[in-house]
Amino acid sequence: MFGHGSSVESANDAVRSMAAQLQHRQGYEAVETAFLESGQPDLRGAIDRLAAQGVEQVIVIPYFLTLGMHLQRDLPRLVEEIRAVHPGLEIQVTPPLDGHPALIDALLGRAREATEGKSSAGETD
Repeated sequence: MFGHGSSVESANDAVRSMAAQLQHRQGYEAVETAFLESGQPDLRGAIDRLAAQGVEQVIVIPYFLTLGMHLQRDLPRLVEEIRAVHPGLEIQVTPPLDGHPALIDALLGRAREATEGKSSAGETD
């Protein structure tokens, strides 16, 4: 899982937690978290670890909401650099979260939580 990275370590830990949940829920043998900036490891370091474990196919899942400059410019450049170092490794990159059908369910869930929180708070005041 590839996140932007933050100087706020709890934000990086949240991405690591999602990667751990992904690994646990789907039973993937090797899952690494990588960051573009302000977090460790970077994408090269994470893929180096996977290659050292004998992984032959890597799927980079951007933990980004939309396709911005980092995913249009930075990620393709990084992947090409890594492919040059690991020529036998297959690397695929998925789209960002925007447009995924489950995203609307997540947003509706947040709206529902807010609505339920207001009605509960209103009843106790």
